Amino acid sequence: MTATTSAWHESAHRLAEEMAASGILRSPAWRDAVEAVPRHVFVPRFYVQQPDGQWTETSADDDGWFAAVYRNEPLVTELATTTKGNRVTVSSSTKPGLMVRMLEALDVQDGHRVLEVGTGTGYNAALLTHRLGADRVFSVDIGASLVDAARCRLDRLGLAPTLAVANGAEGLPAHAPFDRIIATCSLPSIPWAWAEQVREGGLVLVDLKPSTHAGNLVLLTRHADRFEGRFLPQWAGFMAMRNTDRAPEATGFVGEVNASRRSSTRLEPTPWSSLVPWFLAQTRFPGEVAFGYRGATSSGPEWAVFSTPDGSWSAVGMQADENGRRETRQGGPVPLWDAFDEIHATWDALGGPAWDRLGLTVTPDERHRIWLDEPEGSVGWDLLVQ
Repeated sequence: MTATTSAWHESAHRLAEEMAASGILRSPAWRDAVEAVPRHVFVPRFYVQQPDGQWTETSADDDGWFAAVYRNEPLVTELATTTKGNRVTVSSSTKPGLMVRMLEALDVQDGHRVLEVGTGTGYNAALLTHRLGADRVFSVDIGASLVDAARCRLDRLGLAPTLAVANGAEGLPAHAPFDRIIATCSLPSIPWAWAEQVREGGLVLVDLKPSTHAGNLVLLTRHADRFEGRFLPQWAGFMAMRNTDRAPEATGFVGEVNASRRSSTRLEPTPWSSLVPWFLAQTRFPGEVAFGYRGATSSGPEWAVFSTPDGSWSAVGMQADENGRRETRQGGPVPLWDAFDEIHATWDALGGPAWDRLGLTVTPDERHRIWLDEPEGSVGWDLLVQ
């Protein structure tokens, strides 16, 4: 199918219908934006990783491109090459349903000034601009080529929000104050610079992730002396914010999976199998945790391996024995898996609380306090800020 005017209008309408039927798209203003902004303009090509690890490109000249663009799916749109020659993702077009869910949660009102951190393709900036007007939408990205391309796509549609090449953690102070900040990338901590650029009573929505899969979207209100709010009920994930305009280098455990500290566990060794306790465990870890696999068996990888910059590491067997237990091996200053096991036990004892029972308070001294049910409650954890 070619991207004719009638074709994309019909496809955008179907996409809006699908999101409305699922309860994601509720606001008439955001529905109007979804139906009025052509997503295909912002995704002229996308990439799919094959089972062998290679990437294939699909563009406007290929069958299936147009239909894929108007499905409720995320699409990888930019790749970069590391110093070791690996191709890694640096930008994507977020799943439309997730974009809309975040925009609905942000409670945008007429007249609001909104800063978006993570311009990417420019599609989300287009939705915001259609809703609020160009003079009230600001967007930053560390990728100069991404910003240039987004500006051209927006200009093609007659949209001209303020775009800037900048480190998103610093915000955009020259254009502050803002009523809302929305980040379409993940951050290991909440920058206090954002608090200084948001009006009191304003909202910030960001994917807080100190490590891979360890965190979720949190909606924070700017109070006079703090940020405070709750995590959204449904988990979501974004690519990590980059501090420089180059491909992120992979980090991970280097060495042999061999240590004197050996034990066993009943827990699954993959972070996404226990998302809430995995996040809470970050309060016990000495820095960002890298995750990967080691070894090979006939049924897949032998070990799931976790490591931190101080040299701490843990390896957990992928295959359980007849009693449902998996071997663990640990080395370095901090036994990472023991810390996770203890946090998981605490989480179980608390009744296995879901995301919507967790909240976060951030103060000017950069303290990040995670709390259960109420900010002043007796159960809480301090997140180590790097």
